[in-house]
This record gives sequence, structure tokens and C-alpha cells, in this order.
Amino acid sequence: MRLYRLIFLISCLISSLGSTSVLAQGDPALGEGLFTANCGACHVRDMKTNATGPALGGTQQRWSAYPQEELYAWIRNSQKLISAGHPRATELWNQWKPVVMNSFNGLSDDDIANLLAYIDGVYTGTYGKAAVTAGGDGVVVAEEKKGINTYLFVGLLAALVLLSVILARIIANLNYLSELKAGNTEAKRKTLVDILTSRGVISFVIFTVVVLGGYTTVNNAIELGRQQGYQPEQPIKFSHATHSGLHKIECQYCHDGARRSKHSVIPATNTCMNCHRAIKKGSQYGTAELTKIYASIGYDPVSDKYIDNYDDLSEDEVKKIFTKWIGDEFVKDNPEKTSEVSSVIDEQWKGIKNSLTNELKPKIQGPIEWIRIHNLADHAYFNHAQHVAVGKVECQTCHGPVQEMEVVYQYSSLGMGWCVNCHRQTEVQFAGNDYYQSYEKYHEELKSGERTKVTVEDIGGLGCQKCHY
Repeated sequence: MRLYRLIFLISCLISSLGSTSVLAQGDPALGEGLFTANCGACHVRDMKTNATGPALGGTQQRWSAYPQEELYAWIRNSQKLISAGHPRATELWNQWKPVVMNSFNGLSDDDIANLLAYIDGVYTGTYGKAAVTAGGDGVVVAEEKKGINTYLFVGLLAALVLLSVILARIIANLNYLSELKAGNTEAKRKTLVDILTSRGVISFVIFTVVVLGGYTTVNNAIELGRQQGYQPEQPIKFSHATHSGLHKIECQYCHDGARRSKHSVIPATNTCMNCHRAIKKGSQYGTAELTKIYASIGYDPVSDKYIDNYDDLSEDEVKKIFTKWIGDEFVKDNPEKTSEVSSVIDEQWKGIKNSLTNELKPKIQGPIEWIRIHNLADHAYFNHAQHVAVGKVECQTCHGPVQEMEVVYQYSSLGMGWCVNCHRQTEVQFAGNDYYQSYEKYHEELKSGERTKVTVEDIGGLGCQKCHY
């Protein structure tokens, strides 16, 4: 028997002395929280995309040739399994080194079973909810979270209160009998009201209210502004899956501020017009969505010219220009459906009005009011250029597989813990990067083999003042 087998037989025998439980099937709802707390910083939540760590979907199938206890041991302490010469562990290490997987020795068998159930559920589509777009194509967005069983906790609390009252009554009666036995004929039996209004009970209630109030306040403060999974409907149905995924348009072509400023910037309509002055009908919505762009900027697609004094035109004059375009294109594409042209015009014009006007912006003319999705707290400083141009961080690291999103949503939590974990694990790309030439010590240590990597943490990435100053 090989060495690693012997080690695991011994370790399993020792662990079995303290537990006789069979490995559970797992609850994906419980596993979701464990994934967010322990795995989400390195592994992509769709379970199909590689990131700092490999895609986790199908993990149990890939380990099926080995006892399940060995997979659990890998999750708890991967380096220990690699040192023991486990073939699967060694194979993974050779693929992903020098990135070291964190140790999770605190996870119980039930925790790991729940975690694996969640991973498998997301990977196979049996856990979570897919959002279906207007065009009928489904994209998996933030999973439908199962809330805490409030009724269970209320029931347990009620049972504890009742038990406390019963015990208090028993103690009061015992004290009363004890005093009578001691010869105190004036002793009185405490009533329930006396017990509930005693100093001890009131002090305990005040203490409990302070603790619960503090916990709730801190919890709500931590969650303030967090909107992971936020997926608002935008004024124009812009598909990142079509533009970034199908047509391979670089993220920074539209969000050009990402490489040169703090903000990635929302693309100006002029950026859209670079392509859509030539491509005047969309592959999915035809004229319906692109006409909104033309109406906002004052471009007449019929004459292929920008409209003079566009801001001075009345709504009726604007309507005449763009309804002519909508009607002409519909008849051109559907000569057999001329009877429907009026309803198509009315529907698309209504869409233009709804998307480009509101109480504060009554005129169609003017910028498109896109809805912001990612929004860090004001006290947290983040610079896109520092991460994109200097750190060479891919957009998908923070924003997820945007190239697959029909409707964009906030993929990551963007919380402090999430950022800190990333700084601890992300290697600084020293090679060919002039920005890091000043770190002579690290360059020398890398050349000598004294150090295999330098993380963002090593160059001060965990300093409070880096983000809060």
C-alpha cells in the first residue's frame, strides 16, 4: 500500500474514534453561505469559469476514483495531501502552482457536504434561479437565496422563555420551602409578577436588548450599500453577450476610462455611434432600441446626418423624424405586414418616450440616463487605472463573465473582506512591468529563488490608508 494511503487510513481511523456519522448529502442553501465566506474570493460563482482558482463544477466526479474522505481532506488542507504524494492532489498542484489553496481545517464533514451540494447544484442548474430575458435567452444571475427560517427561531426563543419561567418558578418555590424549613414563618411565595419584575430579570432583558440591538446595527451597517446580484432594467436593452461575447468588442473600447482614470466611465452616446452610424438595425430588436440612441443624440438615420438645432425641435417634430424611419424599415423588412405598421410605430415611439424622458427630464433630446450598478461606499477609494493598467487585472475578475450577460448584474460583493482576500492572494506581475521596478529587494529574491511570488499584500496592499485616507 502506498504511503499516502497508509497516512489516510490512520487519519480516518483516528477521526472515526470521535465520530461515527456517515458523510451527508448536503444542503445547498447552507453551502451557499460557506462558499461566499470561504471560496468566493478565488472561485467563480458560476462553477464553470476559471479564476484565481479552477472552476469547481464537477469536482466530485473528478475525485470519484478516490474515497470521499480524501476529497474532504483536500478541501481542508490541500498542501498536506500534496506532501503525502496523493496523485490527484499532485496533478492539481502542477496545474495551478504556485497559487496555494487556503486551509479550511475548521470545516466539518457536514459543512463540506453542504458546500459540495451547493457547487453541484449551481453547476447542474438544480439550485438557483435563471433569469429569462425578453428575447427568450436564459442567463444565470444571482441565485435565489433561501432566507433564514424565522419561524423556527421564534419557536425556539418562545420555548426558551417558557423554560426560563418554569425554572424561575421552581427556584422561587424551593427558596420559599427552604425559608419555611429554616423557621421563617413570614416567608412569602414569589408570584410570577414578582419574578418578572425582579432586578435580575430586568437587568438580563436590558443586556439582551443592548446586545441584539448592537448586533443588528453592526450587521445592517456592514450590509449598507451591498447589492450583489443587483440587476436593474436599463433604458436601452444593451446586450453585453452580443457586443462583448459574440462580437468580441474589448471592454475598454467602451469603458475607456478604466485604463487611464479612477472611473471606468459610462460610455457616451458618441461611442455607440462609432458603430451604429453604420449598423442601424439590431440583430435582436431591429429598430426598437437603436432608435432610442438616435433620438437621444439627434441623428437622422434616413438622411445619415445629425439634425441641426435638434434641441430646439418640439416633440412632434422629433416624433415625425423617427417614426418615419421606424415605419419605412418595418415595411421594407415585412412587405406582407403593412397593416401592422401603425401599431409597431406606436409601440416603438412609446418605448422611446419611456426610456428617454421622466419627470426631471421631460425632453427626449439629451443624454441616456443609464442606471448605475456597481457603487462603492464613499469612504472606500478605488482606482480602475491602478488595477487595470498597473496590476493587469482582467475586468472579469471583479465583474464576472460579463461577456455572457444579456442583462448585466453585480457579480461580486465588492465588500472589504472580498477586496482584502484578493490582495492576499493576487500575485504582482513583476515581469515586464515598469511600475514595479522600484521593488529591488523582491526582484532579487525572485531571481535567487528565495521567493516564488510577490502578492499585493507584500507591497502594502493591506494598509488601511490604501483605501481609507
